[in-house]
Amino acid sequence: MQSDVTYLGKVIRVDSNSIEVEISNDIPSSSPIINGKVYKLGQIGTFVKIIAGNITTFGLVDSVSNAASNMSLNAQEMNLGSRFLTVSLVGEKIGSRSFQKGIGLYPTINDEVHLVTVEDLQDIYGGTTDIEGCLAIGKHSSSDNLDVYLNIHKLVLRHSAILGSTGSGKSNSVVAIIKKLTSQMLNSRMVLIDPHGEYGSAFPDAKVFRIGDPQRPLYVPFWLMNFDELMYFLVGAKPADDQRPEYRAFRELIVSEKKKNYQLLAGDVNRDYITADSPIPFNIRQLWYDLNRRVNATYKNPSTQTRDTECLVDEGNADNLIPASFKPYSLSNQAPYKSKDTMFYAYEKKLISRLKDSRYDFMFYPGEYRDRESGKDLHNLLQEWISGEERLTILDLSNVPFEVMDITVGLITRFIYDSMFWGRFEANTGRNRPLLIAYEEAHTYLGKGNTFYAKDAVERIFKEGRKFGLGAMVISQRPSELSETILAQVGTFIALRLTNSSDQSIVKSMAPDNMSSLINLLPSLRIGEAVIVGEAINIPSRVKLPLQTPRPDSSDPDVVSAWNKTYQVTDDSYKSVIMNIREQRIAGRT
Repeated sequence: MQSDVTYLGKVIRVDSNSIEVEISNDIPSSSPIINGKVYKLGQIGTFVKIIAGNITTFGLVDSVSNAASNMSLNAQEMNLGSRFLTVSLVGEKIGSRSFQKGIGLYPTINDEVHLVTVEDLQDIYGGTTDIEGCLAIGKHSSSDNLDVYLNIHKLVLRHSAILGSTGSGKSNSVVAIIKKLTSQMLNSRMVLIDPHGEYGSAFPDAKVFRIGDPQRPLYVPFWLMNFDELMYFLVGAKPADDQRPEYRAFRELIVSEKKKNYQLLAGDVNRDYITADSPIPFNIRQLWYDLNRRVNATYKNPSTQTRDTECLVDEGNADNLIPASFKPYSLSNQAPYKSKDTMFYAYEKKLISRLKDSRYDFMFYPGEYRDRESGKDLHNLLQEWISGEERLTILDLSNVPFEVMDITVGLITRFIYDSMFWGRFEANTGRNRPLLIAYEEAHTYLGKGNTFYAKDAVERIFKEGRKFGLGAMVISQRPSELSETILAQVGTFIALRLTNSSDQSIVKSMAPDNMSSLINLLPSLRIGEAVIVGEAINIPSRVKLPLQTPRPDSSDPDVVSAWNKTYQVTDDSYKSVIMNIREQRIAGRT
């Protein structure tokens, strides 16, 4: 065996999870050629194998030195020609059985150590052709010919995270994985939350919903919100305000408005089961109109203040947000008398400011999903999002106001979760047709600390979603800012280059202790290269993901080319920019 071209040396020290290897001085080259392929000796993060009878133990190179760890100074001087490797043990293969993580029988002193060839790596990673239930995510960094596989079931339902600093190839990795899943799994379903509108260009065959898009406008009806979300969004009230009389009274008004429309819904809904949290359409403009009338009306009688005793001048128009007008109240003790019903004064002012803000039209004016009879209900919205021939739906939130991004993501998430939960035994959804939902720029709305609507909804998926066929993937450049609950439930980490120590520690905490050398490579990974650890992969590995075309719209502009151009600047050059700012839209997007 020592005459084999793969021979490296022998074991000189054994610990509970690592060994030390002395490389033979008889090796003719530091770059031997085996079966036409060049191998490098002593590369950090590469594999070696220890052969003892029919047991082959595999290990990962942690460090390289010209002195053994327990060698005295004089001994070091006598062994200047020697080289030593520290190797972490990761798994073993017994006879013709498959590779298994963990060590049953440890190597002993003087056992032979050999280079791991492509054929050996195939034993570890499962072969050279697609395996049923596995996804070929990329090539192993030590071999351009070796595919690395991920278990699709564990990748989806045990949740995953794609992490990487800006410019590390994170968006390319997202595209690579989603394209592989959609092409390999013919009935797959995925929803991608895209806060910056970057991914539409990378998936020309996907359904892309965007605010204001003439083909597929994005609507998130406000009445999808539960009562707590609605109160926070409309009037800035929080659940802690539930002891205030106006808060409780507003709840009753919402229930009353929803019960007016229950017969217009798809299906036979029991009126007695309707609550303030029920996702039932109602006329928010009419609700504002009634509040405004109660607060601002004047009356002929100071004690009997009803519609019949109003000093009405003009009815106004609720749909056009025109309030009713009344005779001004008298400053003396005579008619017209001022309204005594001022409970909702603050709510009315906040509500009208929301309704008149055009940035929220995608919620308040949701096309065919409007307040009253319109021909479409929630089942139509759900079908548009997660059904059809397209396997990927992109929800482009680039035009969503920042202050409601949290509620918007939370609302979308809760709606999809509820559909999977309550439909978990239906033929075309739930457990019978799982769904993956991916969250780009997750740190901006799934941060740790205070309670957020999006964070609560997404945490629920990470804790319970797998039981109902719902998996999640978070994509972030700052994993240290993500919710700890979400990170604790992530089964597979795909970590590209991370330069921040606190971000690196997140991945280190998930990797086995004896994989520290691989995780320490995070700051020096090449663009598009990732360290993958977790349930979906046999052993933590360094993987090169393929470059995708078309690419997401997230690449850097070409500074040199742009600054070398000649520009014609006029007085009107920046008019369109100011128009975009005022209208909160991005012109020129295809």
